[in-house]
Amino acid sequence: MIDYMMNKALADQAKALASLDLLLEKGVGIGDHSTGDYWTNVDEALDVLVDAEDRLEVIQRYFVYPQDVSDAPY
Repeated sequence: MIDYMMNKALADQAKALASLDLLLEKGVGIGDHSTGDYWTNVDEALDVLVDAEDRLEVIQRYFVYPQDVSDAPY
């Protein structure tokens, strides 16, 4: 289960970074989108990235055990 959570978060992170790269660096990412659609897509990709990185942090903190038990957050 932990592997699934980690892999899902990493896949979402990669997807968001690829989307942002297309939107910010490559003209193909813009296509026929209106300016409103463009900013909506940028916001959505950033939200996915923030969510994925937050999940990775939580998984590391609570499910990947620290080397020293005294470092555990619980």
